[in-house]
This record gives sequence, structure tokens and C-alpha cells, in this order.
Amino acid sequence: MADSRRIVDALVRSRSGGLAAGAALGGLALIGSLAYRALRGAPPPESGGPDFTEIDEDEARLMLRAMVAATTADGMVDAAERKRLDTAVADAGLDPDGRSWLDRELADPADVDEIAERVASPDAAARIFAAARLAIDPDTLQERQFLKMLAEALDLPADAIDRVERNIAA
Repeated sequence: MADSRRIVDALVRSRSGGLAAGAALGGLALIGSLAYRALRGAPPPESGGPDFTEIDEDEARLMLRAMVAATTADGMVDAAERKRLDTAVADAGLDPDGRSWLDRELADPADVDEIAERVASPDAAARIFAAARLAIDPDTLQERQFLKMLAEALDLPADAIDRVERNIAA
């Protein structure tokens, strides 16, 4: 499959308006920055801080699975979500194998426990949650419930979740 990192990056960049539109550093950097702020309550240092683009392929694929699961949480992919997904797929240059993988994920998305059991650290948990949250505008009860269940499965503290929400809304 094509590089999951590129697909995650393109999905985040395809969000219209707000924080994601200003993601000059890229989608992965935005996810990393949100996660850093969520756990530490402060922005990352200007210099000498972590490189948020250094996410391995396994974690990027897990982010992508969480993003797809969030997108399908309400049982449908609405027109705006589908357009964002199609734009990201085109921008990432997804090959036929990658498109098949994505179609399979859309048809049978991962559940929160399946996602959470593969997360190795609190920082990774915050990144996975931030990616899932950026994938959707939680405008249905099912989407909000999915995010709540994901946060619980990832053992994220309530204040970290609140900080992700505040920073995305900013």
C-alpha cells in the first residue's frame, strides 16, 4: 500500500477552514502538535522540540484506521466526508492496492478496542485521538460517542481531550 503517512497528511490538509487550513507544517505536524498540547497543556517549544513528522508507517496506518472508523461511526459517509476522502486519496497518489485497502476499511472499519490495543504510549494515544478527531466534524450522536469510546479505550485523561477540542476549535 502507498505510504499511510501521506494519506493521513492529505486527509488532515483536506479539512476546510480553521486550524487544519493553516497547517503550513503539514497534517502530521498538526496532529503531533495537538497531541503534545493535549498531554502537556502547553505548545511545543519553537526549537529543540520533537519532530512531529517522524511517525512510523505502523502508527500512521493506525491513525488512518482510526480516521476511517471515525468517518464511518454514524453508519454513513456523507458528501463532505466523501469529498475530503477522495481529495486526500488523489493528493496522496494512492495506488490500486491502497485504494482496495481503503475500500475494505470503509466497508469494515476497525473498532475502538482493536485500535487501542495497538497503541504503545500516551503520546501515540493522543496522536491517534487527535487524528480521529480531525477526520470528522462530530455532528452526530454516533460520532461523538465513537470519540468518547476511543478516548476511554486509549486511556486519555479528560483534560487532554478537552485541550484537543479547544485547539481544533481555535
